[in-house]
Parts: sequence; structure tokens; C-alpha cells
Amino acid sequence: MERQLSGQDLSLEEALPLRTNVSTDEITPAWICYHYDEKLGDFPYLGLKCGNAQPVAAGSVRAGGFAVTVAGRRYGKGSSREASPYAERCAGIRLVIAESFERIYRQNCRNLGILTSTDFGLIDRIRRGEPISIDEFTRDEDELTRELILRGGLFNLMRARKQGWAPAMQPVAPRPMTYAEKIIARASVGQPVQPGYSVFVKTDWRYAHEYSSPLAIVALEREMAGRVVLHDPSSIVFFSDHLTFVHRSMPPERRKLGLLDLAQAMAKVQQRFCEAHNLRLHGFLADREGSEGISHSIMAERYILPGQVAIGTDSHTTHCGALGAFAFGAGSSEMAAAWMTGEVPLRVPRTCRVVLTGRLPAGVEAKDVALHILRTPYVREGHAIGQVFEYAGEALSALPTDERATLTNMVAEMGGITGLVAPDEETVRFLRERRGIDFRIEPWMRSDAGAEVAQTIEIDCSALQPMLARPGDPGSGLSVGELDAPVGIDIAYGGSCTGGKREDMRHCYEVLAWAVERELAVAPGVRFILQVGSQDVREFCAQQGILDVFAQAGVELIEPGCGACVNAGPGVSERPEQVTISSINRNFPGRSGPGQLWLASPSTVAASAIAGRITSFEQLRAAFDK
Repeated sequence: MERQLSGQDLSLEEALPLRTNVSTDEITPAWICYHYDEKLGDFPYLGLKCGNAQPVAAGSVRAGGFAVTVAGRRYGKGSSREASPYAERCAGIRLVIAESFERIYRQNCRNLGILTSTDFGLIDRIRRGEPISIDEFTRDEDELTRELILRGGLFNLMRARKQGWAPAMQPVAPRPMTYAEKIIARASVGQPVQPGYSVFVKTDWRYAHEYSSPLAIVALEREMAGRVVLHDPSSIVFFSDHLTFVHRSMPPERRKLGLLDLAQAMAKVQQRFCEAHNLRLHGFLADREGSEGISHSIMAERYILPGQVAIGTDSHTTHCGALGAFAFGAGSSEMAAAWMTGEVPLRVPRTCRVVLTGRLPAGVEAKDVALHILRTPYVREGHAIGQVFEYAGEALSALPTDERATLTNMVAEMGGITGLVAPDEETVRFLRERRGIDFRIEPWMRSDAGAEVAQTIEIDCSALQPMLARPGDPGSGLSVGELDAPVGIDIAYGGSCTGGKREDMRHCYEVLAWAVERELAVAPGVRFILQVGSQDVREFCAQQGILDVFAQAGVELIEPGCGACVNAGPGVSERPEQVTISSINRNFPGRSGPGQLWLASPSTVAASAIAGRITSFEQLRAAFDK
């Protein structure tokens, strides 16, 4: 890469091996996304790590005159941030060739008019100056996707749709359907629903947060020439959650660049838009530092119902699939179009059924299950990209909705479009307890017997142990017992949409209550930060006496927000040698500071904070009782 950036022309053979698993955190690190205009073109690939080197400097891609990016497997992993392909486009990139793409990233490229391909034969043809027809990029695509590519972007397609364009109706024979297909069929208003077809889907909820909404707001205002008209404003919800505590963790060198001002201005852009259109905003607290809550947490606690369709400007919108809703992440262009029309184009996905048999042993939680799924070959090799993860089985039935939300939330790391749990008596209990709703499950709300699935993954939960993911990728899993040497820690962090729910706090409480009874506390030299996911969770913890135990154990309690999960708050590492154990959902390079970030369940995070090294609660108890 250094040779190419210096002006040398390399062949593919000279450039090998290609980087795989390039995440959006590496294409556009979190702080770069404080920009939401063409300035982004100065920054693509600034976070890309090649060994210990970061070869790309600000402005170097644009200055190099590059038009094509070439990469390995699963390009664009992670966030739904459209800032990543937008930065590439602003820097001059017009085509991305990769062995495989993550679904949201590729969709964002197409929405912006960037071409994508898995055909490496294009490289030599481009070098020879051979004209390449647009048909090369539409071959084997369904009609809607082909139209999107031909028209050069989503807004062009939506204009055509407004003028009457629609994909041709294709006959579909009656067949058993998955639960996901049934939801899509009910929302697609008579369009044929079959895996591989793309349809326009009506949304029940559209929500966004301040970290991504400005890019969508600017796109919408540009498209509507400043005369914004929104479809069904009552179903649009906004949140200020990502950058609530950014002032506590931004290093001085970035403050000098004016990045703190840019970050804090994003919430103001969103607030002005909400005020102008009388939209619902769950914002910052008026009486103290913090937010009302993380978007996914509040949507699950207060809004989304089984059988609904929800999109959010965040890959972890999948969180709400725990309630039996088809909830998925969308880029800024898709969200802007959905605000305008109420609908979104969707390729009907295939389903990967995950059957959780047996019962989870004591000390093993949903996060451990998710980290185990992430290391299965089917997921690690990218076969599940774009699929629905439908969870079922005896072990799932025993899990509370908060734990199920961990499983659906981390489908974003698995490459799926969403996670789904068909509603059952636990769903009914959750809705009654949290919202006072007497919900009735309708007969259609389950997969039909005999419905075709792409893959079935069966996991014997009784054999699982507490899990970890090594620094660098959520898929680099191993059990705590497989550690071959002690790993000391500097920071323990519990929070985020994945780790800030009631059940997550309860798991931490169980560890800390045990420790306090034995006059133990957070180990010297370790910071243990806990950040609740919403004010509802905080109030629950206060009522149950959980916060008192947290204080006795030496926990730093933080008000709601995404915080360290997006490199914006307490819990972020400051130096490369620091080691963090965290209950967040992803640990791509630079995701939460320059240090080494291990993923684990809430109880493992809490136990490690007490021990001062990575350990499970069971191991901690066994060591103390010796």
C-alpha cells in the first residue's frame, strides 16, 4: 500500500495477500464520521491496520487519483455508517472489488452509485483500458437491484418509483414460509416474496441517532430542495446517544483539530430538524450529564412490537428482533428515502436457523452463546452474510427477552440482516411487565413447518463455557479456559446496547454482591466502568439495590449512552499497551481506543475487574475458595 500511495503501479500478484475483514471502523474511524460532507474524502482508510502499520494518511487516497479499491473477504464489516463508502466516493473511488462484501456496506455503495464486484478479472480489463458495460455489474441481480444500479443510486430509483416505476410481478407458488418471509410479505403489499427477490417494504418504525442522522438529513434536504415533507412523522423517532460523553475521552490532539466542536454539533443538527418537523427526540438529560437511553434499548422497551418492520441508522437495530420484529440497519440514504416515502427496498433474505438445545450452565450467558456462534465456520467464512438468524430451541425458550436481545443484537457481527425470535409467552411477559400491554400472539407469527432454510446451526448449550473474543475481531473466539497464560487488564467496561440491559446489570450485580460479601472490590490499578443502557434500566437498578452494591465494589457508574463502544466516553483505552475487557459487541482495531480489547459476557467482565486479570466468575469463585 505504501508503494501504491507513493505512485507505483502494482499488479494484483505483487499486492497479495489482500486484507480480509476490513471493517468500517478501519475505513472511517469513529472520529472521522463527525464530518458529513465532502471533507470525508480526505479520510478513507485512515484506520486501516496492516500489521502494526497504518499506511494511509489524510488526503493520500484522493491525491493518488485512485478509482478502484481491491480487498479480500467480508469487506465493510461492522457499522451501517454510510460515511465509509461516502468517504471513498468523495476521494474518487468508483468501483470496489472484493472476494465478498458485508450486506449493509454493499447496499450503501449501491445507494450512493458506487459499483461493486467480486469479479477479479475486471482488474486486468481496467488496466488495458477496455470499455466495461454496466451490465457487468447487474448480471444475476433481481430487477429492483438492477434498476438501482442502472439509475446510479437510491434517490434516482425513488424518483422513478414516484413516477410509477415498479418491478414486474413474478408468480410465486404457494409454499411454507419462514417467519421473516411472512413479515416481509405482510409489509410488501402484494409483491411476490421469495428469497432473492427485492421488494419495497413499508416500515412501522424509522429511527436514527445523532451520529448518523446529519448525513441523512442533509441528503433529504438536498433531494427535496429544502421543502421537506415527511411520511407519517409519528413513526419516526430520534435519539442522542452515541456522542453523549465524547468530551470525556477525546484526546487533546483531536480537540486541537476542532473535532470536539464537530462532534457536539451533530446533535444540534438533529435537534433543529426535530424541532422544525415536530418529531420525537429522546435526547440528553436536562438535569445531569447523560442521555435518556441508547436507541435500541428504548425502542425495545417502549415501541417495537412483534411482527413489525423497523429500520434504524445503526447495524445493531437487529437488537429489536428479540421481540419478533424484522428490525435491520440502514444507511443514511435509505433512511432519508424512508422518511420521505415510508418504505425501503429490501432483498428477501434466506434464513439461517440457530437451534439452541439443552440448558445453559451456571455462569454462561447469551453473550457467550453469541461469541460461540461467531466462531462457527459457517459464520466466520461469511456464508451467513445477509441472512436472517432465526433462534429457536429449548435453551432459547428459557432465556429472558434481554438475553435474547444480545443474540439478535450481535447478528450485526455475524453478517446477517437481522436476528429473529418468534414471539412466545416470554415475549408476552416482557411486554406486560415493561409496557403494560396485553399482547396476543397471532397464529401466523412463526415459521411454517417445512419452510426452507439456508442452514441449520445446532448448538448444545449445556456444553458451552464462558467465552472471549481476542482483540481485533468478534469472530476470534475462545473459551476462558483456553487461555494459555494470564491476561492482566487495565480497564473493565460493561455497557452499550449489547451489555447495558437489566439482565446484564443483574449479571454484574451477582458477581459484585459475591465480592462485597467477601470484602473484595475492583482490583488496584483497574478501572471498572458500568454504563446502563437507558434510564429505565437505571431506575430498575436503583429500586433493586443494585446501584448500592456497585458503589461498594468500586464501580464507576455512568449515565446512559453508547460511550466507549463508539470510542466516545469513559472506558476508552488511551495507549496501545492497555488491555480492556468489555461487554460491547465488536472489537475491531481502534473501535474503543488504541489498546487491546477483549470481548466477554457481563459476568466475565465483572469477575475480571475483581481479579485484575481475565477470568470467569466460576474461576474467580474457585480460586477464592481454595
